[in-house]
Amino acid sequence: MTSYLLAGGGTAGHVNPLLAVADGLRARDADADVLVLGTAEGLESRLVPARGYELLIVDKVPFPRRPNRQATSFPARFRRAIAQVRDHIRAHDVDVVVGFGGYAAAPAYVAARREGVPFVVHEANAKPGLANVLGARGAAATGVAFSGTRLRGGEVVGMPLRREVIELDRAATRDEAAAYFGLDASRPVLLVFGGSLGAQRLNDALADSWGDILATGWQLLHVTGERSDLVDPEVPGYALRRYVDRMDLAFALADLIVSRSGAATVSEISALGIPALYVPYSVGNGEQRLNAASAVAVGAARLLDDASFDGDAVRRIVIPVLNDPARIAEMAAAAEKVGTRSGTENVIALVDRALGVS
Repeated sequence: MTSYLLAGGGTAGHVNPLLAVADGLRARDADADVLVLGTAEGLESRLVPARGYELLIVDKVPFPRRPNRQATSFPARFRRAIAQVRDHIRAHDVDVVVGFGGYAAAPAYVAARREGVPFVVHEANAKPGLANVLGARGAAATGVAFSGTRLRGGEVVGMPLRREVIELDRAATRDEAAAYFGLDASRPVLLVFGGSLGAQRLNDALADSWGDILATGWQLLHVTGERSDLVDPEVPGYALRRYVDRMDLAFALADLIVSRSGAATVSEISALGIPALYVPYSVGNGEQRLNAASAVAVGAARLLDDASFDGDAVRRIVIPVLNDPARIAEMAAAAEKVGTRSGTENVIALVDRALGVS
């Protein structure tokens, strides 16, 4: 029986691909011992047990960004985290470690190397995090979601995705999706969303321009985020939802998408071959703009500036796209070529290689 230790967490961007690979390993071999390493504070503390996997805990030890008290205590705290992971590896006779970034990944890579256990790195973002940059230096194999990601030994494997996205037949599901959202399956739909918490910039722009969108003959499916207080105008052709737990149905209905460009969002949209207008979140280290680069390069998507995205930008940029069916068709054709639904299988192939399994 093979024992796998999957390390990562903190955010959905780390936890979701980890769980996709865990599910893939379990589906392939029900007797495999699939364990997850994470922190007590991260999102994994809730999602991993809920999916039926054992969560092994490691201390959360952020890399210091400036000289302060935390920086002086970092070496001792990091050594303790490494020791914790080494104990887990020995106790569960772990055969291979697979890291997805985040606080749990860095000590996992060091512990695996010291225990003589091979480890694999997967990087979801186009701009890699520090843990994976360090881990890639000694990894048996390294996979990246996007071409152009600068990571030592990185091979483009795509993103491990949710099963409901991988298995989605958009055409066959369109009628069901239209009924679910109260829209007309025979008319085109613009899907706008800003991630699990929504995006105030996108919501404000749509509040000022939804009438112009409907005037083109397109319908609008707008997922505002649970914290939004945007008023629903309750007009035909405009489906406003605070939260959608069936994003597969939203994707099935979408003929064009306006959204942020987080790694998972871009990967899912690209895998489904949907043209998109991305408004990268301007806070952070610029990874959202880089995440969309490969889709933009082939003509499947376009980048819009966050700072200037408002109702006028919708009228000036988005509306002309809606009024150009030929352009939509070209973007859709390009989108079919840029994504992959086989990210989970590709990562598992890297794991097999690290184990010497042909």
